[in-house]
Amino acid sequence: MNESFTYSSLLPSLLGGVMIGAAALMLMSSHGRIMGISGITSRLLKPVAGDIDWRVSFLAGLIVTPLVLQFSSRVQMQVVTDVSAPTLILAGLLVGFGTVYGNGCTSGHGVCGVSRLSRRSLVATLTFLATAMLTATLLRLVWGA
Repeated sequence: MNESFTYSSLLPSLLGGVMIGAAALMLMSSHGRIMGISGITSRLLKPVAGDIDWRVSFLAGLIVTPLVLQFSSRVQMQVVTDVSAPTLILAGLLVGFGTVYGNGCTSGHGVCGVSRLSRRSLVATLTFLATAMLTATLLRLVWGA
C-alpha cells in the first residue's frame, strides 16, 4: 500500500480525530453507550425494541457524512490501494473474526475503552496494534505487498 503524509493532511486528520472523540462523548452522554462500530452494527442483527433508531442513525451518519463532504466541497477524497480484492476480502474477514474474538473493535476499545482507562481495552488495543504491525511486516517480507 502506498501511503504518504503531508502537512496539508495534518489539520483534516486532527479535525477528524476531534470529531470521532466528540461523537463518542455525545453517544455516551446521550445514550450511555460505547461507540464501538462492530457492537452497534452486530446488535442490529438481533434488534431490541427501542434500540434500533439510534443505531441505524449512527451508521447512516457514517455513510452519508463523507458523501455529503465529497459532493458539497472542494475536498476530493480518494482511496488508493495496490492490494488485490481477495486480499481485502481476507483482511475484512480476519477483522470481523477479531472483533468477535476480542469482544470489540478498535473504535470501542481504542477510542472509548482506553479513554476510560479500561485495562481490558488497553490490552486489546495493544494486541490490535502489535498484530497489525506484525501482519504488515510479514506481508511486505513474504509477498512484497
